[in-house]
Amino acid sequence: MASIISKKVGGHTYYYLREMARVGGKPKMVSERYLGKAADIEAAMTGAQVLPERTRHLAFGALAGALSILRRIEIAGIVDEVVGRRRDDAGASVGTYVELMVANRVVAPCSKLGFSRWWQETAGDRMVKVPASALDHRRFWDAMDALGAEALEAIWRKVTERTIAEFSLDKVGLVLDMTNVSTYVDSANERNTIAQRGHAKNKRHDLRLVGLSLVVTADGAVPIAHHAYAGNRPDVTQFQRAIQMLRRQLGEREDHDLTVVFDAGMDSKDNLCALEGLHFVGSVPPHQHPDLLSLADGEYRVVEGLSGVRAVERSMHVLGRDLRVVVTHSDEFHQKQSRGFDQTLAKATARLADLARRLSGGRSRRGRKALDDEIKEICSARWVSRVLTVTLNGTSGKDFALDFAIDADKRAALEAEVFGKRVLITDRVEWTLEEVVAAYRSQWIVEGDFRQLKDPDCVAVAPVFHWTDQKITVHLFCCVLALSVLRLMVREVRRAGLEMSANDVLHELGKLQETVLLYPSTGGRPRARRMLTEMNDTQRQLVDLFGLDTFAPAS
Repeated sequence: MASIISKKVGGHTYYYLREMARVGGKPKMVSERYLGKAADIEAAMTGAQVLPERTRHLAFGALAGALSILRRIEIAGIVDEVVGRRRDDAGASVGTYVELMVANRVVAPCSKLGFSRWWQETAGDRMVKVPASALDHRRFWDAMDALGAEALEAIWRKVTERTIAEFSLDKVGLVLDMTNVSTYVDSANERNTIAQRGHAKNKRHDLRLVGLSLVVTADGAVPIAHHAYAGNRPDVTQFQRAIQMLRRQLGEREDHDLTVVFDAGMDSKDNLCALEGLHFVGSVPPHQHPDLLSLADGEYRVVEGLSGVRAVERSMHVLGRDLRVVVTHSDEFHQKQSRGFDQTLAKATARLADLARRLSGGRSRRGRKALDDEIKEICSARWVSRVLTVTLNGTSGKDFALDFAIDADKRAALEAEVFGKRVLITDRVEWTLEEVVAAYRSQWIVEGDFRQLKDPDCVAVAPVFHWTDQKITVHLFCCVLALSVLRLMVREVRRAGLEMSANDVLHELGKLQETVLLYPSTGGRPRARRMLTEMNDTQRQLVDLFGLDTFAPAS
């Protein structure tokens, strides 16, 4: 409720516009704006022209868009319901801090130490009513401390349930994959158990890693389940835990019509058993089924709707179960593998040429076994030994000579047998061939989510600067939730008929700012008027779509 009040200072009366609201169940002043003396108000009312002394421009659109989704999810209320009411001396509830952290990850990821500085450059003080003192980085850490593993799981379960209901999210098609995230946890930190040395997918072998599994919907690539694990554990060992987490997240909403899509590397008898009650489309390494790779080209048929893709199917006993098996061949994938193999061969032949040059001088003191071991290591890359013929002649260092050549016929046979092929497995016997192949190819959705998670300008999950297992887990939770918000924003935009990427949406909203006009006053603080910058047609559509008028300044 807004009201005009007066204050007498030094014998002069000044007027203010004060706004009251209930905060934590108690009436509290949330805004007070200086209007001036009576003469100032009279001049304004009679149309006297007063020009502003200066202006400020605050970020508005992207932050308001993220908050609009977060409030539809009701994240602050869900968090507070799980962790309980805030302490009396806290500047804001834990739910409010989570809302702030997630909005920041969506719009302009920064450290908790830098949050206050970023916040001052936005119009956020109007949208989220928190005192400036509550934005100290230590208050964020206090809020993160309140989020234990059980609380995070309970919060995510409620968020998933709310998201599915609020956005009519189709959860029938689910895509599962895993990645790892670099951290700056010190090597000597033995208290941290989740950040470990492992196979770094970003090639940063000097950093400790945290593993992250993600299950996203085929409808909009929205995460609905995730879990963090030690970075030294192979992905295949985490598949069952990921499925267990998915079942817990869905809770009573579990639907036996769900189809989980996963890639090769996660296939095993135990993992298939973990999918009991769920449908699946996965893949197995082609080299494990040479009989399928040798099927004649005439047995393949064109997959409708997918250019350059052919497939053939069989019924087979795989991983302890009778399954439908589909072998696909993609011209694009074939060419990609061929180019990659050319690079691999070039590296191998270059190393062999260097070895041959060193041997040709007759100065080598290495024995034959050492040379054979080096040649074997050079040819150990996938498929190299199949097409590269290497001969080491001689018996001693003085007469060793190395000959090598690429066998064109073997190279052609390899391409015909292996390149461009995948072996898919599924229990979906009622689906068409096209539906099975399309479901498996939906893996690009979760791969795109991983790329977005690691985008330094939006979400920016890595590198992780937190030091404890609990803080790292909370950080990953906030980043995955930020990814959900971003994907829901894009989904809403596309459902409205706008073909825009996540970057497009944030870029257009980011150009929508709030201008603060600061007018001269006869005493006290300068008078201020707020308004949004001029909008183009796309921005106006986004404002209407996300209901940003409710976040816009009143004057």
